[in-house]
Amino acid sequence: MSPDALARNTDVDVPHTPQDRGTAEPKRRKPRDRPLLIVITGKGKGKSTSAFGMLLRSWARDYRCGVFQFVKSGKWKVGEQKAAEQLGGIDWEKMGDGWSWISKDLEESADLARAGWNHVQQLIAEERYEFLLLDEFTYPLKWGWVDTDEVVDTLVNRPGFQHVVITGRDAPQALIDAADLVSEVTLVKHQMEQGIRGQQGIEW
Repeated sequence: MSPDALARNTDVDVPHTPQDRGTAEPKRRKPRDRPLLIVITGKGKGKSTSAFGMLLRSWARDYRCGVFQFVKSGKWKVGEQKAAEQLGGIDWEKMGDGWSWISKDLEESADLARAGWNHVQQLIAEERYEFLLLDEFTYPLKWGWVDTDEVVDTLVNRPGFQHVVITGRDAPQALIDAADLVSEVTLVKHQMEQGIRGQQGIEW
């Protein structure tokens, strides 16, 4: 968009195009808005569910949204992804190979996680999204597959306006310290303790 066009449209929303960059678009945020680093951790169920709720809110505000799942593989049929495809305008990538903790090739799992993070780093540098969800990203950090200090440095120094939400158990302290908002989901009771297995519509 030319500078003249930008000046004429500073207070209106416009449709997005693949070439859009958040910091170069007509203003649709309020002056009080600030890009946040959000961590949702803990042993209870609902971490990703909470993050997907924020994803919907951001989508409804015309933010460009990207979801990057670091454990689930392309074989997983994720209900939220199906909904996102129906809504349109949400990029969704699976960076893992399934349940990494039962992987037969942990080195391959680690390589996938590192490649996924390198990809996300590039997108952050390009300011491709205004809302990024790094789902289950705490696990590659916990297992040492991705360097936590590098992640924190990238996220703290990210350019432009980019909300980043990270989910998963056992978030490292350095990430918690760097975040603007941290929520811990506490396990009180879970149906699996009664022998009820995970099921579609609830777990995925």
